[in-house]
Formats: sequence, structure tokens, C-alpha cells
Amino acid sequence: MLLGLRGWVRALARAKLPQQDHRSNIHCKPPKDNIGPGQTVFTMSVFALALLVPAGWIMHHIPVYKQRPPPEV
Repeated sequence: MLLGLRGWVRALARAKLPQQDHRSNIHCKPPKDNIGPGQTVFTMSVFALALLVPAGWIMHHIPVYKQRPPPEV
């Protein structure tokens, strides 16, 4: 019961607060050179490879890590 009451109190408190207008004041020029679909595909492919190749290498070598004895301290 108290949880529901707290929700109502929060809702009423929010209703009384003045609403702020969130507008970004960011202005920029249009790009000098348009980026074509070929450049977009190339860039996204390089980004995907940069993320997936190291993860794939680690997953490929998991059996090697499991067989190796723990390091002695």
C-alpha cells in the first residue's frame, strides 16, 4: 500500500514542477563531401571486423585456455 502511495506522491510532485523546454541549440553546416553508400558499407564492415575478429579469436582458443594449467604464483 505504501509503495502505491509513494508513486502518487511522486506523480503529484512532478506535476507541480515547471516543465523545461529541452531544445538543442546545435547548428552546423552541411557536409562538404557527401558520403556514398559504398563508403558507408566499407566503414561499417571495418567497424564490425574490428569488434568481431578479436572476439572470434578468443572463442576459437577457449579449449586451449581450458587445457593450460593455472599459473603458479
